[in-house]
Amino acid sequence: MKLPEQRFRQIFREQYPALSFYAARIVSDNEAEDVVQEAFMELWKRKEDIESESHIKAFLYRTVYTRALNLVKHRSVVNNYSEAAKKVEQFRLNYYNPETNDVISHIESLELRKHINNAIADLPEKCREVFTLSYLHDRKNKEIAEQLGISVRTVEVHIYKALKILRGKLKGSIYLIITFFIICH
Repeated sequence: MKLPEQRFRQIFREQYPALSFYAARIVSDNEAEDVVQEAFMELWKRKEDIESESHIKAFLYRTVYTRALNLVKHRSVVNNYSEAAKKVEQFRLNYYNPETNDVISHIESLELRKHINNAIADLPEKCREVFTLSYLHDRKNKEIAEQLGISVRTVEVHIYKALKILRGKLKGSIYLIITFFIICH
């Protein structure tokens, strides 16, 4: 049986309002119109295959339901993708934020340590030895004096001289140096 165009138009007028109402329960009103029109287009494509008119109404409802469900699923996938993309983007931004990034902090710390170590290595030999024992090995001035066989006053002079030299070499990095010594001690 072939579905004639005149009968198709009659079915369209009879079923369109009920199908639109049905589709609008599943998707938005604007989407419902598109879903119902797609169902009728599918019916028109299959007009040559229709054997009995008794199944047309069921076919239309099933087609509307399937298309509406696909639309809801597609919207869900798009929304989930958008949420996932937002989360990935936020993670990426957080990762590269220098205030919260451990990797960047670690690199800065390594660079700072290298800068400080180079400055310490450039100190005169006795100043470097006294400074290293005092600040890096946390020894008291009296212990350093006894270990090196010099007076406590000489230890103080070497520390003063070392700090003066380091301040000059590291003046642009003073806040980083303070942080370094706070972290190390």
